[in-house]
Amino acid sequence: MGAKRTSTIGYERIYNGALQIKDREEFIKSLTTNMPGAPDHFSRCSAINGKGPALVRNLPALEELDPRAFKERAKGRNTIVLDTRSYDSFGGPHVPGSYHIDFGGNFATFAGWVLPPDSNVLLVTGDGAEPEEAVIWLRRVGLDQVVGYLGGGMFEWAKAGLPTDHVEQLSVEELHKMGSGEGEMMLVDVRAPREYEGFHIEGALNIPAPDLRTKYKELDPDIPTALVCSTGHRSSLSTSILKQHGFKKVFNVAGGMTGYNAAGYGPECPMCVSPHGPHFLGKKIEQ
Repeated sequence: MGAKRTSTIGYERIYNGALQIKDREEFIKSLTTNMPGAPDHFSRCSAINGKGPALVRNLPALEELDPRAFKERAKGRNTIVLDTRSYDSFGGPHVPGSYHIDFGGNFATFAGWVLPPDSNVLLVTGDGAEPEEAVIWLRRVGLDQVVGYLGGGMFEWAKAGLPTDHVEQLSVEELHKMGSGEGEMMLVDVRAPREYEGFHIEGALNIPAPDLRTKYKELDPDIPTALVCSTGHRSSLSTSILKQHGFKKVFNVAGGMTGYNAAGYGPECPMCVSPHGPHFLGKKIEQ
């Protein structure tokens, strides 16, 4: 279970940690305890595979829409907008209310995890990405109702004079200064619990990105909220979820904990603990 797309039995016998466990009970225990949360689409795709998936020729055709037609379609019942651009692009102008899942990140997994499975999906793409490629990956996690995309992307949307939203991108230097300054602010670490336990910024609240769909209720929408993950992908998804629930002042930490550690504010070793991490809760920052 790694980043390799292919492997061999010989390689796995030598390097796969699970296969180094000789005791049967210990092997079972290692695979059945302290497991990370399973994405929503795992069970959904099992059910689809059991009955047989829909034929591609019977799925909706992908329609190119001009900005005003796109806006009208987005108002439709059971319709969502998915922005697949890089998180720095999403931080600039984006369609209000969109989900953001960076196509350069773990796109299919998080799309299958957080997007409502029965919704019609409208795409906003950019940076040379083809909408058809996003459609293929979405279908692989059981999201078959991709019905259209914004022709010309946000460039055409802006030219049409349509409203946009924004997410401010914080450098790790800015994050560090905010945490050391005055002003009330919440820092939410949206990584998985094991990542958070390895090392986190003191005072950060851990809510994994997919869980924000319901746990946003535990946060105060009137308090400025910064979101951090390992690089900036999951935290940008998280900003889009909070925006949908009325949070006005949200920040995405560009570079995430990788950048934070590289800047010298955290340890090189992810299992080390820094005694000098900034304190966020209860601090005052300039608005």
